[in-house]
Amino acid sequence: MAISPTGVRPEPASFRDPANRVFHVGDEVLRGLDPQAAAHWRALAGSTFFPALVAARKVCATEDAPPTLVPAATGAPWAAVLRHERIPFVSHPYEWSFGMLRDAALLHLEILRAALDEGFTTKDGSAYNLQWRGAEPVFIDIGSFEPLRDGEPWAGYRQFCQTVLYPLMLTAHLGVDFQPWLRARVDGIEADELRPLFGGTRRLRPGVLTHLHLHAAMQQRNAATSTTDVRDQLRAAGFSRELLVASVRGIERLVRKLDRRPTGSHWSDYQNACHYAVRDRVAKEQFVAAAVAAGARPRLVLDLGANDGRYARLAAGHADYVVAVEQDPTVVDELYRRVRAEGQRRILPLVLDLADPSPGGGWRGVERAGFAERASADVVLALAVAHHLAIGRNVPLPEVVDWLAGMTAPGGALVVEFVHPEDPMAARLLANKPAGLFPDYRRDAFETLLAARGQITERLELPSGTRTLYRVVRSA
Repeated sequence: MAISPTGVRPEPASFRDPANRVFHVGDEVLRGLDPQAAAHWRALAGSTFFPALVAARKVCATEDAPPTLVPAATGAPWAAVLRHERIPFVSHPYEWSFGMLRDAALLHLEILRAALDEGFTTKDGSAYNLQWRGAEPVFIDIGSFEPLRDGEPWAGYRQFCQTVLYPLMLTAHLGVDFQPWLRARVDGIEADELRPLFGGTRRLRPGVLTHLHLHAAMQQRNAATSTTDVRDQLRAAGFSRELLVASVRGIERLVRKLDRRPTGSHWSDYQNACHYAVRDRVAKEQFVAAAVAAGARPRLVLDLGANDGRYARLAAGHADYVVAVEQDPTVVDELYRRVRAEGQRRILPLVLDLADPSPGGGWRGVERAGFAERASADVVLALAVAHHLAIGRNVPLPEVVDWLAGMTAPGGALVVEFVHPEDPMAARLLANKPAGLFPDYRRDAFETLLAARGQITERLELPSGTRTLYRVVRSA
């Protein structure tokens, strides 16, 4: 991201609303408001519902800031500037599990209902308006609040359908993971894309007829008569705030009914399937805990290939925040539901394929930052990962080590496990590959690669003799 001469970095994802824009100045997150947005903010700050939502941690903490913090050269000039709390790690909806997207949706609808009760609405309905403090969703788009005009529908309804409701219905009704669909397009799933999958009796499943088929038909009709103002039609028909509130409550009831179908998963029982001996597991846990605790307290730990979150939990005891990354949506959803029930605010589970991590997306490919641009951690845990990438996904071992080191901040620690070729799990992967395909997959070659990227400060061979753990401090 380019840095202006003033040291102000515009947030690429905030350019779509000309009334307000988000900027980064050092570690501060600031929002510039034009005169109308500033008036809306003053009314919002003086309301009853907004401070209550902030106090309940459902909306990000926000306060007035000196306008000079965002110089006029960045736009407008701005009539007001706000300071927001910084979210520990920014994630995207296609990296969330089903339960995460549903809980984020329910929070969005709860906030909308509270706003409507006091004559406000939200002009956006995008899933990107929410982020996470661990397993706790939080609404971040303060610029989305505006006074409600009588007789008008929710302006964010279409966005909500495309980025929240349709993905949830896709998984709940058809058992299809929504993540690849959301990743493909920043604006979400169009109604016309989904309608062919919900023909016949599937039309009768909860929410499909009203929010998919009828919604799509109305969009087509309005597109054919582009001069028609739907808002004028609704006002003429007597559409009221009460009807809008009832509509939002109906959507909320629908979202609560939607749930992910139970599915079997190879990775959901990985800890039992990988045949770890008790001595190996105890030694590994002790090594990981000590490696994370060594040195200054980490602000951010990445647990790559987190599976059931065993090591993410260990890391959370010694770090401010842990991002637990796992490829399988079922496993991530199980982990999320557990940490959510516990009220855990230091572990964020995410769905991510390490061999195909989230790229940059949206306008010019930078509106939504890719995973590599967001991931610079004080400690990176890569336990039982390297062999899956190098053997299972045919990624050259130097590339694997480069990628892992690249996500480790200079001076930070990479805690990595090398699974020897004779280990049962590695042997199983090699059995399905042509003989001699991986001549460089050796412990000595791996150590040479690690030493070229930092200092190996700790080394532990597990009691089984087929796995070795390393702590590597990355070169500054």
